[in-house]
Amino acid sequence: MLIIRAPEGRRRLTCWAAATVLAITACGGAAAAPQQRGQGESVIVVVDHAKVVRLPEKAQTVIVGNPAIADVSVQRNGVMIVTGKSFGVTNLIALDANGALLAESLVRVSAASDEVLTVQRGMQRESYACNPNCQPSVQIGDAQDYFAGVAGQTTARNGLATTATRN
Repeated sequence: MLIIRAPEGRRRLTCWAAATVLAITACGGAAAAPQQRGQGESVIVVVDHAKVVRLPEKAQTVIVGNPAIADVSVQRNGVMIVTGKSFGVTNLIALDANGALLAESLVRVSAASDEVLTVQRGMQRESYACNPNCQPSVQIGDAQDYFAGVAGQTTARNGLATTATRN
C-alpha cells in the first residue's frame, strides 16, 4: 500500500471532472457518497503512460491499493498524475485531513496493443513498437532473454547519452 499526503496548507482544490478517478458528483464543494468498489467510473491507463486526474476538494491523502500496478504523484495544483506500471486493477482512495473517506475508485492498467506487434515463437514472445517502423520494445510477458537483451541495450544507450551530455 502506498500513501501520499497532499502538500499542507492547500485551501482549495478544483472540482472533479465527470470522468476522473475519484467520482464526485457536484462541483460546489459538496462531496458525493463514496463510490462502492467496482461501481462508478474507472480510470483506464496504459502501461508506461500517465493520466492527469483532479483531486476532490479537501483531499489530503491518496492511497494506492497496489503500487506495483499504478502509482500516483500528487501535485500542488489540485491534480494527481496516475502512472500505469503493470497490467491489472487496483484502487485509489481519497481521504480528508481527518481521515474521512471522500471517494474510492478503480484504476485499470492495460497494454498499449494498438502500436505493439507481438511475435510468438513457440513459448517465447517478443514485442516490437510499430509506429510507423517496428523496433524492439520490451513488454511484460516477453521471453527473459529477449527482455534482458533489449533492456540492456536501452540502458547502455541511455548511459552513453547521459555521459555525452556531462562532457
